[in-house]
Parts: sequence; C-alpha cells; structure tokens
Amino acid sequence: MTKLIPAPWWSIFLLVFWLLLQNKVSVGVTVLGVILAVIIPLYTLRAREYRTTLHHPLLALQYFFILLGDIIVSNFNIAAIILRPRKSIQPALIEYPLDITGTVPITVLASTISLTPGTISAELGRDGRSILIHGLNVSDPDATVRQIKQRYERRLKEIFQC
Repeated sequence: MTKLIPAPWWSIFLLVFWLLLQNKVSVGVTVLGVILAVIIPLYTLRAREYRTTLHHPLLALQYFFILLGDIIVSNFNIAAIILRPRKSIQPALIEYPLDITGTVPITVLASTISLTPGTISAELGRDGRSILIHGLNVSDPDATVRQIKQRYERRLKEIFQC
C-alpha cells in the first residue's frame, strides 16, 4: 500500500483540498480527486529525497514577502519597458557565481531568479558553482550580481545555513 500511496497524509490533504475547491461534491469530482491524490505524491516522490532544514523559519517568511514585493515591482518595470514608445532594452547573459551550497538552496535561488519578471535562470554550471542568468534589461551586470547576492543569496545562506 505504501508503494501506491507513499505519503498518505499528503494524499488525504490533497483530496480534502480538492473537494473544498469544488462547488459541489459528486462521484466524478471525488474520483478525480482520488486519482490526483494518488498521482501527485507518486510524481513528487523524488523531491522528498532532498530533505533540508529551515534553520530560521521567520527569515524564510521574510524572504517570501521580499520576493513577493520584488515580483510586483518587476512586473511594473517590465510593463514600463513594453509600453515605452522607444524600447531601449539591454539584454545580458550573466554568469552568477554561487556562494551557497546544497541542492535545495540553489534550487530556491534559481527559482527566485526565474520568478522575478525580466530574469530567468538559464543553466546551472557543470561544477554546480554558478548559474547562467538571462536578464531582459541589464545596464550593469556586476550590479545585478551584487543585488542578487545581497537581496537573496545572503538570506538563503542564513535560512539554510549553507
């Protein structure tokens, strides 16, 4: 049974959440919910191999709100670039040197970069010590590296102690 349902509490939560999202409970909705509650934990099983500890959960919450604010501000910046009559953008590829270690912290940083409009994590270096970042409008690549290090990576180092 544990092979079919590797995380029973997660499956129950998913099923209950699915049913709460629906306007009505019917056989079809319930069957689909059960299917999703079984498939999603099976699909995400490998992610459980990467256990990590949040050493500072309050800093993680602060990080979330900083990221949320940056996403909102970046959306307005991208909208301004698009709406300008003269589009003078300066795209750039930046090789970002990593100070943090560990699969989960590096993944969180790469996801943070990609979630912020105007930047995307293109590739992790072969040695795992750098991320190739594409920026839509980068006037100073060194300033962008410093900003990411100060704003995100420094906090992730504290949160994950890596």
